[in-house]
Amino acid sequence: MPGPPGGGTTEDGPAPGGGAGRPVSGTLHHVELWVPDIDRAVATVGRLLEALGHTPFQSWEAGRSWRLGTTYLVLEQSPALTAGRHDRHRPGLNHLAFHVEDDAEVDRLAADAVRHGWRLMFQDRHPYAGGPRHYAAYLENEDGFEVELVAADGPRRDPPGVDAGAAGRT
Repeated sequence: MPGPPGGGTTEDGPAPGGGAGRPVSGTLHHVELWVPDIDRAVATVGRLLEALGHTPFQSWEAGRSWRLGTTYLVLEQSPALTAGRHDRHRPGLNHLAFHVEDDAEVDRLAADAVRHGWRLMFQDRHPYAGGPRHYAAYLENEDGFEVELVAADGPRRDPPGVDAGAAGRT
């Protein structure tokens, strides 16, 4: 059963981060990730969520959740797991992508994440692995979960070898 036993629903009061109003129809209510080791997931994913502004929301023996606005993300170590590691190449979730204020914040968060259990992916193309106008860090933790941190306004500087005028940037 998803969520903490015995309660702790999203109707437990106003959402942190200014989400006290009625959610917009069609927006995500929550995302639940089953993890092989809750303590390891809290140390990597939970830490990153808090750095992104999410606040702890629910806690129980086998899980935790963090909330931003009216949406929350759950990490749970379920006894029904059928594998010991997430495989983003199989059907299902490939990765979660988060908006980040700007490219400097992408860099800061990525550097901090690498010091706390994440591996920087696509290092040869970082931070432009998604293209010359997509400034992002792609990170993977020990359990195989990938997150993408995306600069909300794109890069403030041109990638090496790209002429801003030729690319149409004003």
